[in-house]
Amino acid sequence: MTDAIVPDSQHRGFVARLPQLPRDLAQLARFDRPIGWWLLFWPCVWGTWLAGAGWQWTLLGWFLLGSIAMRGAGCVYNDIVDADLDRQVARTASRPVASGRVSRKLAWAWLGVLCLIGLAVLLQLRWQAQLVALGSLALVAAYPFMKRITWWPQAWLGLVFTWGAPVGWVALRSDHWEVLAALYAGAMFWCIGYDTIYALQDREDDALVGIRSSALRMGRHVRAGVGLCYALALALWTLALWLLRGDPLALLAMAPAALHFAWQVATLKPDDGDNALARFRSNRFAGLLVALACFVVGNA
Repeated sequence: MTDAIVPDSQHRGFVARLPQLPRDLAQLARFDRPIGWWLLFWPCVWGTWLAGAGWQWTLLGWFLLGSIAMRGAGCVYNDIVDADLDRQVARTASRPVASGRVSRKLAWAWLGVLCLIGLAVLLQLRWQAQLVALGSLALVAAYPFMKRITWWPQAWLGLVFTWGAPVGWVALRSDHWEVLAALYAGAMFWCIGYDTIYALQDREDDALVGIRSSALRMGRHVRAGVGLCYALALALWTLALWLLRGDPLALLAMAPAALHFAWQVATLKPDDGDNALARFRSNRFAGLLVALACFVVGNA
């Protein structure tokens, strides 16, 4: 049991070579699955680059560190809250807290360390962005409970996991709120889409345990549902770019991302867990395509 990993873990490299306890803590923070912090980081980049202040490499470096730390903190908190449920789901039963390899007391201490790193990042931002970043805490705290009370926990995750877009924008400017609103709303639908794909891996276990998800709610229409989410995300992102710069460049800039999302939906196999996981992970590249569109329009 000490070497057990969840099936979607990218259990290789530095994490795989760690001794058992440090490895368990790294897995608890999902350091073995970098896709999560990429998905948290890209909205930060979108807000920063669309703000039109150039590359901002130092700011993005802080955002990257913050994304890794706070995604890890969120996962630790989620695993503490969900330990009893995780034990009943095949994909999550071997997680460190659920399996008993890491005690709840140690998990809370590890959560505190990660939050201190997040605080160090927060202090690098101007006060307006600090307030915006702190505004996400209540949403984060409530997220693990959403799967117990709603069929759409992915919608709540959309509020939480894309909060970097307003933080990145407000870190540099405090105007054109309509642009930010469209950007953030699009990011939320993007998150609902990709997390529905991710939830396809657990549909059978979730149904048995009583966990709710958009993947279960959409049923046999899940591909169409994901396609609708992606279409709404693209429409809102294009609107954000158009509101900032009303010329055809705003439309052309989103074309590569639109093609990628069309590929995801067209090739998605809802009953194939490996296929779903691969399409979910491809959103790291999708985030880059949207980031490039934001930079082109924001800095042209």
